Amino acid sequence: VIMLMLLSTLGWAAELTPDTITGTTKVTAEDVIDLLGKYDDHVIIDARTRKDHAAGWIEGAVSLPDTETNAETLAANIPSKSTPVLFYCNGVKCGRSVKSCQTAVAEGYGNIYWFRGGWGEWTAKGMPGTH
Repeated sequence: VIMLMLLSTLGWAAELTPDTITGTTKVTAEDVIDLLGKYDDHVIIDARTRKDHAAGWIEGAVSLPDTETNAETLAANIPSKSTPVLFYCNGVKCGRSVKSCQTAVAEGYGNIYWFRGGWGEWTAKGMPGTH
């Protein structure tokens, strides 16, 4: 029984986020740079915990953990449902941005970009951020 519990726990820890999220455009770190240069009215949402955000974030990102993402908090942070909005979290083993994106899609936001690689990819590639 203990071995089964250990194996199931290890399997869960290694689980990756989905490859795509319906209603979003998946982007890489390089795509994020292009996106930020393309839109003046973009919003960046850091879906990680506030503790993770405090340790470093993409410059200009708003800390809005997935556990606090709902219709009201999205409306308070995103000017319109057509505003380009980028969601990220810690990376491919972190599902926080997945949940936040799914909430935004369900609330009718239509210009959503999902940075699946998140903070892990951002820092691994030496991208500019706030540390």
